[in-house]
Amino acid sequence: MFWDKERETLRGKRLEELQAKQLRWTVSLAENVPFYRERLREAGISADDIRSTDDLSRLPFTKKTDLREGYPFGFFAVPRREIVRVHTTSGTTGKPTVVGYTQRDIDTWSDLIARNLTMVGLTADDTFQNAVNYGLFTGGLGFHYGAERTGMMVVPSATGNTKRQIEMIQDFGVTALHCTPGYALHITEVIEEMGVTLDSLRIGCFGAEAWSETMRHELETRLAIDAYDSYGMSEMYGPGVAFECTEKHGLHIWEDCYLPEIIDPATGETLGPGEKGELVITSLSKEAMPMIRYRTGDITMFIEDECPCGRGLRIARIMGRSDDMLVIRGINVFPSQIEHVLLGIPEVGDQFMVYIDRVHHLDEMTIDVEMNRSAFSGELGDLVGLQKQIQQRLQEALSLRTSVRLVEPGSLPRFEGKAKRVIDRRGDL
Repeated sequence: MFWDKERETLRGKRLEELQAKQLRWTVSLAENVPFYRERLREAGISADDIRSTDDLSRLPFTKKTDLREGYPFGFFAVPRREIVRVHTTSGTTGKPTVVGYTQRDIDTWSDLIARNLTMVGLTADDTFQNAVNYGLFTGGLGFHYGAERTGMMVVPSATGNTKRQIEMIQDFGVTALHCTPGYALHITEVIEEMGVTLDSLRIGCFGAEAWSETMRHELETRLAIDAYDSYGMSEMYGPGVAFECTEKHGLHIWEDCYLPEIIDPATGETLGPGEKGELVITSLSKEAMPMIRYRTGDITMFIEDECPCGRGLRIARIMGRSDDMLVIRGINVFPSQIEHVLLGIPEVGDQFMVYIDRVHHLDEMTIDVEMNRSAFSGELGDLVGLQKQIQQRLQEALSLRTSVRLVEPGSLPRFEGKAKRVIDRRGDL
């Protein structure tokens, strides 16, 4: 069991002392990195100047563009002979970020994943199917090592071949599934097409993309499971930074390993509990590649009330990304808001695509919405009333007029990894 009550419930002065000590250690490691050495010199602060976590505000921010400029190994704080593994981000918008790990990092990361999985009730008696990409993507090996740490039998199924995935769940008596929420919905569709049930499955751990409470209800109802949200990023090991407990009200962020802040993404101003903004994280345990005030781009907020489970600080479900946020006619729109509306309409299926165009100097948003098979008669022309209903609900939720096109079941692309639901064509003009 990885229930470490002392560390997971640490509060007050003892937590502050631990964080201050680890912050000094992190900054001392960062001084080995040319980027940080220069930025700390400019800020007039060194590791010796860190007395408490209040000194965090004196430290410089780190952005993803900084990490890309350090490609490939410019942010390593230890000699390369101490690096035992590397992972990278996807690199879809430029050079990827390369993340290095010492053996100590691998051990710490595995323990964090094990801590998360134990928190939702998984034990050595469970069988864990890991249906995410292995390789440079951190989700595969990250969850694999952590699940093995708990003593579970791990099925490294990776992605793809969905019918075979379903057969393995049935044949191996899989009790826990890890994948993206979008792929979980696709698995659900295939299960329903096959006319089978997954009687052994009881827990789903889903992450790597923003998803809504409505989608949780869909997955829990259709798969008869408890669905839990997972949060992480490659720059902070990978998955495992924060995770839901069985209360399912916010994700516990592990304050013995991470020092989080919420800031206004436009001004950098620190925000208080209950105020929505960009999550900024400073690592407190990473050895190969320490991160100081890393701007994640993820939009969330701290939850003020105490969790009945007794563990510490929680962040709200990720609401979107500051850099993926759509600005349509001056209004901020997140894809998760659209998803929340669509999944609340029974006649609508699980898939949608958003297209942004500039027409006569005005931004226009068009959403292709896939029909639910059970509600589709075979004629899209008969669905004008539903189309108007969807447009009205979206306008109420977004304060923005949208165009909706209903499309046939199964006609939109499926994603085994992170879903790519937005195509912004304004830059094509």
